[in-house]
Amino acid sequence: MAEKEKKHDKIKHAFKDKNWSEIKSEDSWAIFKVIAEFVEGFDKLAKIGPCVSIFGSARTKPDHPYYKMAEDIASKLVEHGYGVITGGGPGIMEAGNRGANKLGGKSVGLNIKLPFEQFDNIYIDPDKLINFDYFFVRKVMFVRYSQGFIVMPGGMGTLDELFEALTLIQTEKIGKFPIVLVGKAYWAGLIDWLRKVVFEKENNVSEKDFDLISIVDTAEDAVAVIEDFYSKYLLSPNF
Repeated sequence: MAEKEKKHDKIKHAFKDKNWSEIKSEDSWAIFKVIAEFVEGFDKLAKIGPCVSIFGSARTKPDHPYYKMAEDIASKLVEHGYGVITGGGPGIMEAGNRGANKLGGKSVGLNIKLPFEQFDNIYIDPDKLINFDYFFVRKVMFVRYSQGFIVMPGGMGTLDELFEALTLIQTEKIGKFPIVLVGKAYWAGLIDWLRKVVFEKENNVSEKDFDLISIVDTAEDAVAVIEDFYSKYLLSPNF
């Protein structure tokens, strides 16, 4: 009984400044803020044309090889007629916007307000920077307006974005867009676990799901996956 009372006191303490009715009321008003973020995102991104999202760590420094590779990938994408969408922050995101900006391509930033790490970088087109409070709204913008996904090494946020895209493609909620993992050594452990445990041992995915992913080691190969995909499927009547 004493343990239950302690637990009850902890719950009461957690909500001491607000009662349940106030929390529910705040949730109701939050709907309008969510709608506003969707409207701004749709309005700004609806006319950007073909773009590729580049995901990756905010902690990657400008002198890191992955930063330079992301910048190179973005520049090459622009050369092939694509714009670049990133999460708008530092690290790999900055590298992607920098590479696109360097060649005068479309450079989009979907920034998220966080208590650490995240701030919008200077290489985003001013009219293509959007700031979000809600991760789920931001992810909708990524998948709705991207024709492909380049995934550089990153942490929890990068993994979240990767599996969001994979899940939506797997369940046919969006089109079958190419997903490119850059850095074979970095991603090898994850893919090995997915194949040996998730697929072979537990049968929680299908073998064909692995066809959704390409793994490369160079900027040239990353862009080639995107280009090969569209040269093969873009004119197909079933695409």
